[in-house]
Amino acid sequence: MTVRPVKVGASVTLGNGPLTIIAGPCLAESHGLCQEVAATMAAICGRHGLPFIFKASFDKANRTSVNSVRGGGMEEGLAILDRIKAEFGVPVTTDVHLPDQCAPVAEVVDLLQIPAFLCR
Repeated sequence: MTVRPVKVGASVTLGNGPLTIIAGPCLAESHGLCQEVAATMAAICGRHGLPFIFKASFDKANRTSVNSVRGGGMEEGLAILDRIKAEFGVPVTTDVHLPDQCAPVAEVVDLLQIPAFLCR
């Protein structure tokens, strides 16, 4: 099998290097929470020489309960992700739920994810 490396942001290449950690809070609830998680993960990954991509969702549309918290929405969530990307110099990713979200989300994040729950 031929491995084709994929560049994610300026600092991470997937495919031919060490294990890449993709981590963050489930939901981008606040900048403070995301900043705390990003700082902790960046420090841990840095100590171990592991590339790190920050992940948080701006909308949890795939919750099993209609009463669950969904988040602050795309505009607020993308603003938080953009700040994390700038503050920590790490690539960021989030999930998209609708085709029309792809273009505006791709302007901010380095990697788009489609939740398995929505791939039916």
